[in-house]
Amino acid sequence: MGCGLSQLAAKFAFFPPTPPTYQIKKNNKLTVVSTSPSPSFPLPHADDNSLDVLLIDTKRGNKIVAFYLRNPYARLTLLYSHGNAADLGQLYDLFVQLKVNLRVNLIGYDYSGYGASTGKPSESNTYADIEAVYQCLQTEYGVSQEDLILYGQSVGSGPTLHLAAKLPRLRGVVLHSAILSGLRVLCHVNCAFCFDIYRNINKVQVVKCPVLVIHGTEDDVVNWLHGDGLWKLAREPYEPLWIKGGGHCNLELYPDYIRHLWRFIHEMENMNTKLRLKRIRQCLNLKPKSSTRHRCCRFRLWRPRCPTCFTPTCIKVRFCSIKCSMGGGCWKYCCPLQCCWKPSSRCCSTKCSTSCCFRWQCCCCCCGQTSIGMNGKHEG
Repeated sequence: MGCGLSQLAAKFAFFPPTPPTYQIKKNNKLTVVSTSPSPSFPLPHADDNSLDVLLIDTKRGNKIVAFYLRNPYARLTLLYSHGNAADLGQLYDLFVQLKVNLRVNLIGYDYSGYGASTGKPSESNTYADIEAVYQCLQTEYGVSQEDLILYGQSVGSGPTLHLAAKLPRLRGVVLHSAILSGLRVLCHVNCAFCFDIYRNINKVQVVKCPVLVIHGTEDDVVNWLHGDGLWKLAREPYEPLWIKGGGHCNLELYPDYIRHLWRFIHEMENMNTKLRLKRIRQCLNLKPKSSTRHRCCRFRLWRPRCPTCFTPTCIKVRFCSIKCSMGGGCWKYCCPLQCCWKPSSRCCSTKCSTSCCFRWQCCCCCCGQTSIGMNGKHEG
């Protein structure tokens, strides 16, 4: 029942552009051509060496289209999951702007059923789509999760947080006009339903990297409360950007958008593991761990002679705690004659816990009931 309701919800959640704004042609390499004689969006040129057009197979049997834009000065890679009623043909110009201004490599992809990608759009398909793109980045371009930032716009926040929850060493996440869940876009609910899709409200809480939230205060499609809620639930929230007067699809036109996003990318480039752990502790109000640990220590004493054969005996002493030195510890000895040494109850000094002359008794039958001091001499 829940699965059927989820499929029904998906029909009302996805609106791919019809017809698509581009097509893929296979010559010596994959090229992009417009489906319209007078395209309203700029498309990549066939001789653009900084762009790779990719066809990626997903685990659900679909082939999705991806654009990989290369920046020779980039240190990080941005994986962009776009919004609902858009495809790569409409977003190519934005990708070029982000690649240049943020100094990153960028890969964007069309979900199953969008653009020239095969299949039908659904929640599970978008999860398989972004996993296939991430695997392509690893195998074809050598991008590790430490050098990757995930970017999700609107519906794209669903697959973005799905992947981010699985990558513990991810560099960062950007949520642009994101949703708490699909159902919460339509109505305010405080409980979970089986037919709800993209339950970001749960997944954002397990993301282990900095999360930047960008949202317009006048968004009439996804209310600003969605962005505010995700920012408050994040484990490591970055300073959010609330664009005053911004709507759902025009935030890129505000100067603060690219300025704030550039600062986030720049800080992620310079962030190391030590600084990340420090920030996480600050967010969780945790005290730093002490560098001293209470652990068992081993040391060697001088080598006394066995009271029977007078051969050197190696005595190894093991303290499990500070209280061991007060007379009730777990002492371990090794003797060639397998003598069983036990600490005597008598002591000639009150400074046993620091530097004392313990007396020992041997209960071995070969030694008799003889007690000796730490200097190895027999005592009656």
